[in-house]
Amino acid sequence: MMLVEQTTAPAAALPVADFRDHLRLGTGFADEGAEDSLLETFLRAAIAAVEAWTGKVLLERQFRLSLMGWRDTRAQTLPVAPVSEIKAVRIVDCLDWESLVDPSKYRLQQDTHRPVLMARSSRLPTIPTQGSVLIDFMAGFGPAWVDVPADLAQAVMLLAAYYYEYRHEMRVGGAVMPYGVSSLVDRWRNVRVLGGGVR
Repeated sequence: MMLVEQTTAPAAALPVADFRDHLRLGTGFADEGAEDSLLETFLRAAIAAVEAWTGKVLLERQFRLSLMGWRDTRAQTLPVAPVSEIKAVRIVDCLDWESLVDPSKYRLQQDTHRPVLMARSSRLPTIPTQGSVLIDFMAGFGPAWVDVPADLAQAVMLLAAYYYEYRHEMRVGGAVMPYGVSSLVDRWRNVRVLGGGVR
């Protein structure tokens, strides 16, 4: 399985001004805005960390999932959520020839934690030997920062501020989410309770 981000969140969608206010940086100076690219970097890093921790895509983007085989021939769980649209499903054979699957043969079952690509008939299209399937889809809470749930948005601000504060030093255990952030994102994390089947 390989998941590739096809598009990135535009800079205009990032809450740089809100982050500046959160940090209580000075305003009204001639060089105001000079740090915006640095603030954007920390915001993107914090968003990536929160998304990795929760499996939720905060700002809407397009993704491509590549699979060598279905986990279940009737349904395939998508690795991130929420998913708003399946853009295309393509079957790739061993010679790298692609064929577009008719959208009438599948549907999206939306879910906050585990969205699923479902077969409309008895099974999903057959993946040929040494072939693969490419699933293009849109995921995210929405295109604007106001679409992001408040607790996840606050977690991003806290984590980006943490990165900003310690930007000049190496932190031992830096891979661990700070407590204030983890308490905000924990309820969004996927808990796998199924012993088998589609997840």
